[in-house]
Amino acid sequence: MNEQQQTLWEFMQQQSDKLLTQTLQHIGLTFVSLFIAVIIGLPLGIFITRKKQFSGAILGIAGILQTVPSIALLGFMIPLLGIGVKPAIVALLLYALLPIIRNTFTGITGVDPAVKEAAMAMGMSKWQVLFKVELPLSMPVIFAGIRTATVITVGVATLASYIAAGGLGEFIFGGISLNNTNMILAGAIPAALLAILFDFLLSRLQKLNIKKLKTAAATLPLLLIFLASFYFIPSAYGSKLKAGFTPEFMGRQDGNLGLVSKYGLKIQTLVINDAVMYKAAYEKQLDVISGYSTDGRLKAYNLVVLDDDKFIFPPYYAAPIVRDDALRKFPDLEKTLNLLSGKINDSIMTALNYRTDYLHQSPERVARDFLTANNLYQHARNAKGGTVRIGSKIFGEQYILASIYSMLIKGNTDYETSTKTGLGGTKICFDALTNDQIDFYPEYTGTGLLAILQPSPKIIDSLTHSKSETYNYVQKEFEEKYSIKWLKPIGFNNAYALMMRKKQATGLNIKTISNLKRYLDNK
Repeated sequence: MNEQQQTLWEFMQQQSDKLLTQTLQHIGLTFVSLFIAVIIGLPLGIFITRKKQFSGAILGIAGILQTVPSIALLGFMIPLLGIGVKPAIVALLLYALLPIIRNTFTGITGVDPAVKEAAMAMGMSKWQVLFKVELPLSMPVIFAGIRTATVITVGVATLASYIAAGGLGEFIFGGISLNNTNMILAGAIPAALLAILFDFLLSRLQKLNIKKLKTAAATLPLLLIFLASFYFIPSAYGSKLKAGFTPEFMGRQDGNLGLVSKYGLKIQTLVINDAVMYKAAYEKQLDVISGYSTDGRLKAYNLVVLDDDKFIFPPYYAAPIVRDDALRKFPDLEKTLNLLSGKINDSIMTALNYRTDYLHQSPERVARDFLTANNLYQHARNAKGGTVRIGSKIFGEQYILASIYSMLIKGNTDYETSTKTGLGGTKICFDALTNDQIDFYPEYTGTGLLAILQPSPKIIDSLTHSKSETYNYVQKEFEEKYSIKWLKPIGFNNAYALMMRKKQATGLNIKTISNLKRYLDNK
């Protein structure tokens, strides 16, 4: 059943076990981080009420941490803490600190000085004034800060799936990559409901009278610990080896679904973004990863591709896909884009990717060097014929291709170009194309077949052994359904693949996915 036929409710029922696991992980991540943030933030807030000369610096640092983009903060954590739950918790608690520190400071400094003087006059010590006067009176404001921190943490925790920490982000980012609205909503709706629910419950606590609020404050740490424990519910099965798969790979028939149905492969799996997946394998945090057969990091990290002996990965030949109306608007566009046809094979694309993925050269430099070496580079003309909008997905190969196409268009036509790179997964790119936000982008025949067209399993099985039949099918169907034309293939096949460290695979005598399956079954 494809996405167009399946309702959201049916999808959520079908994925109920996975949805429950992700929801519990999300709750656990939120409250592990929140618990630590309260332990750190509350004393810091109290401290700066006593040492106000430090208040500006501490609040300023907490404020700066909130301005760092969440995905960048997660990235900064990886070299220090690796992948998984530890970097995610640290990043989340740093985001939660500001509202807790600020509201603790604001609440305590807002207590009427006359009340504090009266307490001191009655013989109370400074600690007694703090715990019996200031904290009880400021508790509604402090709870408001915890409430704000909770909502922020629930939202940011969706990004934890990028670094294999689990949570509802697995569905959200998988759906974006797979052009699957049901999958996006299955992650986004529970995340939104969790934020609303926790905000409501904390708002009720905030409105309690002082006596009841003191009781609630005493039980809050226990509640946070209980909710945090949800993260540590064990997975359904474990295995000797650990795999890291992207959100997109997890939801594809030519991915984890196919590994389970055709190979019967059962392996402990973490969902992780491909930007950190290869290095995690190299650093022995993962043993098996999903990857792309032309990725430059294969060479950089000495990884080997396992042979797909049951053919679950279809051909993924790259080609630009262009709206018909854009071809009419820009008459010279098709022949210009086709200048690249047949010019890049698998080994060339791997070498180009190596330069961006590992040597960190800019896509523009790599593109210009390639065009120059192949006598395709021309200096840009004076643009006077309109602007062609080029899109790309969010990995190095697509940035390179977008740069190559931009230079070809500028050097061989009178058109200007604008590039909208890093558009996320398949859904974002394809929606941008069909909604006239871009004019073309490089796509792959296997992705067009499985993620966009989603034909019946019978049709898929009849096509995936032949690159020409796959190309001809997607070309015909895209034209009929979307008025989009597949131009001539570029020449390389960037297929999905399972990879291991070469030394480990050799030592375990694992050359094919079936070998991997037998190894796991014997352990």
